Amino acid sequence: MSSLPAFDAHDPLGIDDLLGDEDRAVRDTVRSWAADRVLPYVADWYERGELPGIRELARELGSLGALGMSLTGYGCAGAGAVQYGLACLELEAADSGIRSLVSVQGSLAMYAIHRFGSEEQKQRWLPSMAAGELIGCFGLTEPDHGSDPGGMRTYAKRDGSDWVLTGRKMWITNGSVAGVAVVWARTDEGVRGFVVPTDTPGFSAPEIKHKLSLRASVTSELVLDEVRLPADAVLPEAQGLRGPLSCLSHARYGIVWGSMGAARTCFEAALSYATEREQFGKPLAAFQLTQAKLADMAVELHKGVLLAHHLGRRMDAGRLRPEQISFGKLNNTREAIDICRTARTVLGANGISLEYPVMRHSTNLESVLTYEGTVEMHQLVLGKALTGVDAFRG
Repeated sequence: MSSLPAFDAHDPLGIDDLLGDEDRAVRDTVRSWAADRVLPYVADWYERGELPGIRELARELGSLGALGMSLTGYGCAGAGAVQYGLACLELEAADSGIRSLVSVQGSLAMYAIHRFGSEEQKQRWLPSMAAGELIGCFGLTEPDHGSDPGGMRTYAKRDGSDWVLTGRKMWITNGSVAGVAVVWARTDEGVRGFVVPTDTPGFSAPEIKHKLSLRASVTSELVLDEVRLPADAVLPEAQGLRGPLSCLSHARYGIVWGSMGAARTCFEAALSYATEREQFGKPLAAFQLTQAKLADMAVELHKGVLLAHHLGRRMDAGRLRPEQISFGKLNNTREAIDICRTARTVLGANGISLEYPVMRHSTNLESVLTYEGTVEMHQLVLGKALTGVDAFRG
C-alpha cells in the first residue's frame, strides 16, 4: 500500500495536483517576478499613494507575457484561462493594484480591441500593448452612473465623417498614464465603443488623489471635451451594452482568482504570526480560538481557489456563463475580505501596521469588492438566473 502524501498547510486540499507543468511554470514565473519587483517596495508605494515606475513595470509584465495573456495573436501569449487566473492570483498576492494594472490592460482595453475591433485597429494597438510599451485604460463608469452603465451621459455625435465625444468617466485605472483609452458612449445608434489616443485634443485624465484603497495604483478621471475622432476610431463589432459588459465578464474572471491571492497572503501572515507570537506563556497557535480562526480561513481560501480553478476549466472548454462568473466574483471577493479581516484579529495591533501586509490587502479589497460589479449587482444577477425574475428595474 502506498503511503499518503504529507499534509501541506499551504495546500491542504492538494490543489497543485490539478495543475500541469505549464500551469506551474506560469505561476512560479509570476510569483518570482512579484517577489523581486513588487514585494520589497509595495508597502512604501502604498504609504506614499503612488506607483512609481509604472511604465517600466508594464514593460516587464509584457516581457513575461502577462498582458493580454489569454488573447491570441498580435504578440499576445495565447495562454489558457487557468494560467491567466494563476497569474492574477500571484499578482494580487503581492498587491491588488498590480493585478488591476494587468486586468485593465489585458481583460478590458486589449480584450475590447481584440474582440470588437477592426483588423487595422488590432494591428495598430495590440502588439505594443502586449509588450507593455503602450498602456491602455477602459472608460465605462461615470461620476453618476456606476452600477447602471445604461444611464451614461457621455455622448458621441457624428460631424461629417468624424465623431465628437463629450463627457466624463470616473475611477479609471491607468487613466493618467495611458496612451490609449477605450471609451464607451451613447450615440444615436446606441452605445458604441471608441479607441481614443490620449494625446487627442480635448482629452485629459487628472489623477484621483486621497484614496484609502488601491493606493499603489493609478486611478483617474477621464474628461472628454469635444474630442474629435476619425470614423475608424469606432469599434465596428460592438453596438449596445453587450460589448462593454462582455469585457467586464472577462475582467471579473481574473478577480475570482486575484482576490484569493490577497486572501492567501493574509492567511499565511496570520499562520506565521500565530506560531511565533507568544501570549500567556505559549504561542497564539496553541489557543483553540486562534486555531478555529485559522481553520475557517483555510477552508474558505482553498474552497475559493477550487472554485476559481473550476471556472477556469469551464472557460477553457468554452462553457463558462456570465452568471457563473458572477457566482465566483461574489463568493471570492466576499470571502477574501473576511479572511483578511480575520487575519487582522490574529495579528492584533500589528495587523494595522504596514510592516505586515494584512491591512493593505484589506483596504484594497474594499475596492475589489465594489468594482466590476458590486456584491448587490452579482446577487441580482444570480437572483435573476435562479428565479427567472429581473429585479434590476424594480
